[in-house]
Amino acid sequence: MTSDPRLRVPLVIVTALVIHLSVLSRLRVAGVMPDLMLLLAVAGGITGGSVQGAVIGFVSGMTVDFFLETPLGLSGLVFSVTGYCVGVAQTGILRSAWWIPMLTAFVASAAGQLLFAVAGAVVGATPIDTGHLLVVLLVVGVTNALLAPLALRLVGWSLARQARPGVYVA
Repeated sequence: MTSDPRLRVPLVIVTALVIHLSVLSRLRVAGVMPDLMLLLAVAGGITGGSVQGAVIGFVSGMTVDFFLETPLGLSGLVFSVTGYCVGVAQTGILRSAWWIPMLTAFVASAAGQLLFAVAGAVVGATPIDTGHLLVVLLVVGVTNALLAPLALRLVGWSLARQARPGVYVA
C-alpha cells in the first residue's frame, strides 16, 4: 500500500506544504522565505524526468496557490514549467557528481522565481522590483540548493518505481 507512488507523492506534497507554511514561513533571510514547494518541482524533474517534474510542479504549485494572494494557478503554471525544464535538462545526465543536483536546484529555483515574478507582472498581480527580486533569487536559490539533498531523497522515495535509472539522488 505504501509502495504506490499515487499515495507517496501526495504524502510528500502535503508534508512539504505543512513545513512550508509552518516552519519556513517564520524563517526569513533578508525578508525572503525559502520556497520548498518550488524545490519539489525541481526535485521531481531531477529524479523523475520532464513529465514527472511537470506533474509534481503543477500539483505542488496548485496546492500552495490556495494559501497565496496571487492569482490561482500562477504557481502551478510556473512550477510545472520549471519542473519540466529541469527534467529536460537532466535527460542527458546519466551519472553526475554530488554537487550537480545542488547546482541545478540553485539555478532552477532562481529561474522559477524569476518566471513567477514576470508572470505575476504580466497578469497584474505584482510589479517587479528589481532590487528586491535579486535578493529573492539569491536567497531562494541558496536555500533550495542547501535543501536539495533532502528533497531529492523524499521525491525519489515517492517516485520509487518511476525514477529514472542512473540518476544520482543525494
